[in-house]
Amino acid sequence: MPKTLGDARQKALVTFIKMKRKEAGLNQVDVAKRLKVQQSLVARVESGQRRIDVVEFIQLADILDFDPSEAIRDLMSVDPKG
Repeated sequence: MPKTLGDARQKALVTFIKMKRKEAGLNQVDVAKRLKVQQSLVARVESGQRRIDVVEFIQLADILDFDPSEAIRDLMSVDPKG
């Protein structure tokens, strides 16, 4: 399986998560507290240095108030090669 860090879909996901966090009026510390993780993990996700798994994605959807299914559909339309 090809690496996904740095591909166009990963970049779109990072942009989406940061946008949703800001729309929710939360900072990285707020999100980290709700996820019960260190702020550095949120920073690594938002900088594209760390992937998130499906469960984490659903947790973020709950915290940031977005529909994960809709977000996945949108990401599917992004060309992974950019």
